[in-house]
Amino acid sequence: MKPAQPSTTKRIAHALNKSQTKSARMTWILAPCGLVTLLVWPLRDVLDPANIAMLYLLTVAFVALRAGKQAAIISALLSTGLLDFFFIHPRLSFSVGDAQYGVTLAVMLVVALIVANLTISLQRQTAAAIERERQSQALYQLASRLAGTTSLEQVSAATRDFLYQSQSCRSMLLMRHNDTLQPVETEHSLDSELQSAAATTAMQMAQTRHMRESECHWLFLPLFGSTYVRGVLAIDLGAMPPSDVDAQQALYEAIASLVAISVERLHFVEVAQRTQLQMTDERLRSSILSALSHDIRTPLTVLYGMSEALAQQSLPQDMRDTVEAMREQTLRLNSMVSNLLDMAKLRTGDLRLNMEWQPLEEVVGASIKLLGTALAQHPVHAALPADLPLLRFDAILIERVLCNLLENAAKYAPSGSAIRIEANTDNSLAHISVCNEGSHFPSDKLDKMFELFERGDAESNIPGIGLGLAICRSIVEAHGGTIRASSNDDSACVTFTLPLGEPPVIEVESEHE
Repeated sequence: MKPAQPSTTKRIAHALNKSQTKSARMTWILAPCGLVTLLVWPLRDVLDPANIAMLYLLTVAFVALRAGKQAAIISALLSTGLLDFFFIHPRLSFSVGDAQYGVTLAVMLVVALIVANLTISLQRQTAAAIERERQSQALYQLASRLAGTTSLEQVSAATRDFLYQSQSCRSMLLMRHNDTLQPVETEHSLDSELQSAAATTAMQMAQTRHMRESECHWLFLPLFGSTYVRGVLAIDLGAMPPSDVDAQQALYEAIASLVAISVERLHFVEVAQRTQLQMTDERLRSSILSALSHDIRTPLTVLYGMSEALAQQSLPQDMRDTVEAMREQTLRLNSMVSNLLDMAKLRTGDLRLNMEWQPLEEVVGASIKLLGTALAQHPVHAALPADLPLLRFDAILIERVLCNLLENAAKYAPSGSAIRIEANTDNSLAHISVCNEGSHFPSDKLDKMFELFERGDAESNIPGIGLGLAICRSIVEAHGGTIRASSNDDSACVTFTLPLGEPPVIEVESEHE
């Protein structure tokens, strides 16, 4: 984005304007003083010199108001000289016949300079107030326009149009992507590596950066967010003098603040919308889970009862095999429905923990015994330390966690491979691991394995719907623990933690003979 270069015609026009300004200023100095002299000259014998001095003071104030400080000073000196030459005896001479007239001239000169200075100061204050009002009105208009934006592109366009129309400068909005800056409007970009480096420095240092390149003056303003700098507003000031840049920098920083607020607002709107969609998705998912689990439970019970009744009858071997297969599939489907129902309860917050201090060994043994046939092809080795303290947990739910982990390990491990259950403690947690040999988790899905309906291999022919690990995570987190998956070349492990707490002291009764 290159600034427009001033042409030779513009330079000539600027010089002519400057010459005309000087001529107009001299006119404002000479004309009022001469006019007052001409008007008062016929009354020279009527008016006292002190009264005439008042008229010249009024003239100096008028010149100061219209032509500036330098013109007012010259007008004060000229008025003092005209008063002395035309109205102080002896007239038409710069000599002073009476000493009191010398005091009058000196006082008039001092008062004229004071009046000129006060008038100029008042004029500057008035101009500054008008400029502040103009800037406030402009900022209000920009804020009103930015308040209605719904995208970064609209924010960039509104800022660019405002700066071009009100300040005659060009700008672009650069947004942060990781540690780099990219323009919001792709048709606008920085022209050189120096400009890009200055913009990046402004973002990283969170400070306004100035850069001069040829006849261009660039200003890079960081856009501060609630947590970090979200981008940079780059402003091309062209050939603006440094003094004007310093005078206007507060305005540019105010503009950058408005832009940063709009960018921050859009960010949080996007976060709120995404959160709302996730909440809606979770509610819908929980409703579907609850409906499916309740509606399927009844026909499953009927099917299992019918298959069980058929298995009790005297049937040919081929029909008995079919009935047995029907019963196994019904049990498997019932297990899936139970997972769905448990997950629905967990997602709706209906889970109630029956926390008791108890040994982990009993729950591990009950889980292994409960799975029975599912672990028939896999030897299970439990390595629990003898000094493992009592843990406070819901036995039924932790049993469910261990059953899900053991069943999951048995499904994916090769037939005949061993499954290990290990436990150890540190200062505040007990770590329980279930590991199997011959399989592993996908390295890119270790953090996603505990999501709903997430499976390591979506195309696997192993039955399952991806709820077991999600249920385990919900139960473990309800106990105040964590769960994670890990794997290497020849094994896969799932480890969950439970708080140690302070178990009760068990007193051993002494024997009395």
